[in-house]
Amino acid sequence: MNGNDARAVAYRLLFNCSEKKTYSNIALDGYLKNSGLSPENKRFAAALAYGTLERLYTLDRIIAEYSNKPVDKLSIQVRCALQLGFYQLLYMDSVPQSAAVNESVKLVKRYMKDTAAAGYVNGVLRSFIRSGMKLPEAADKLDGLAMRYSCPPWLVHKWFEEYTENQAMSLLESSVGRPPVTVRVNTLKCSAQELAKLLSADGFETSENKTLPNCLDIVRGEDIENSNAYREGLFHVQDISSQICCQALELSENDTLIDVCSAPGGKAFTCAELMNGKGSIIACDLHEKRVALIKRGAQRLGLNNITASVNDARKLNSDLPKADKVLCDVVCSGLGVIRRKPEIKYKSPDELKRLPDIQYEILKTSAQYVKDGGLLVYSTCTVSKAENEKVVERFLQENKNFTPVSVCEELDLNEPFVTMTPDMFGGDGFFIAKLKRVK
Repeated sequence: MNGNDARAVAYRLLFNCSEKKTYSNIALDGYLKNSGLSPENKRFAAALAYGTLERLYTLDRIIAEYSNKPVDKLSIQVRCALQLGFYQLLYMDSVPQSAAVNESVKLVKRYMKDTAAAGYVNGVLRSFIRSGMKLPEAADKLDGLAMRYSCPPWLVHKWFEEYTENQAMSLLESSVGRPPVTVRVNTLKCSAQELAKLLSADGFETSENKTLPNCLDIVRGEDIENSNAYREGLFHVQDISSQICCQALELSENDTLIDVCSAPGGKAFTCAELMNGKGSIIACDLHEKRVALIKRGAQRLGLNNITASVNDARKLNSDLPKADKVLCDVVCSGLGVIRRKPEIKYKSPDELKRLPDIQYEILKTSAQYVKDGGLLVYSTCTVSKAENEKVVERFLQENKNFTPVSVCEELDLNEPFVTMTPDMFGGDGFFIAKLKRVK
């Protein structure tokens, strides 16, 4: 690959996300690693690829406005080239209009070898420029928000129906743009101050998180997991919302904790550190490959109180012990982490309908591991009442031996059900429910 061919990397990523439904973060890492691009061009490729994925809904609305063919009738190659071209025209001020058009045309010639298709892409993009880059008119307020934040209308309507206007706007505003990077200090090896100094020596600027101790926000610097401090096991990357979920467990050194859906292990790692490396954590996942991720992470961090094993969270496992605390962080739609995985928001809402039943099965099974007087925390990284409150309410109706308790009083999260939106602590959208087993 040509060393400065950043647009080709972005094009291939976009094509594979459309054609093969690959995860953008995993695919892009692979492309960049083998691309031969300079650091500057890697940054350009990443910005173009992620930015285009974030704005697909808006970009397709524009294509529909200026194309004489329906968007769904265009080949994936042409559609991707147009999406990349329109993104550069609208959102990348550093790219001249001529380059946005000409390079998009070259992509079609290169990957389709079709001069007619290349001419079509050229015509549609230049028609948009001639119009003064006028955007399609919005039908109403919510349609305007869908266009502005490139969020499918069904999801905009869902959030405004289920949450306050401030919460809905927080979710929309945070769904585009660069997400924050937060790391959890491995307090078994160093202090937050020591880690900050080490990261500074590696060129990273950090600040102490305002919500939790032993938590640093990365203010400046890229690829934190390539730092010396990471290799030495002095921290792991974890969003603040996920760290708050661990705080809700009220862990002590003598606890036994079962983390039923643990991979890749971030919450288990934080819990192990909160327990000062003592007690016992059983970190489970359905797939051996994902259990291996937990084992590698625990080994890197030197967390010897974690045992990782394969387990189906929906089925009762008689080999697992009764536990003081059980963390039930279930599989979910991921609507709270759209800013990290933009392709999530383009799923059909029909794909999400099966999730609540699976989540309920996992919660019901997980509850059977909790000791009398023990705590059960149910959490998701989604913002959807069907997957959150309704699952827990169903469980409570059928399990009278559990009662709701305050999620985390030290953070003023005094309700038993808490939906965190980015305006609260700066973290991802996240849900926590906390239940206590009573006799």
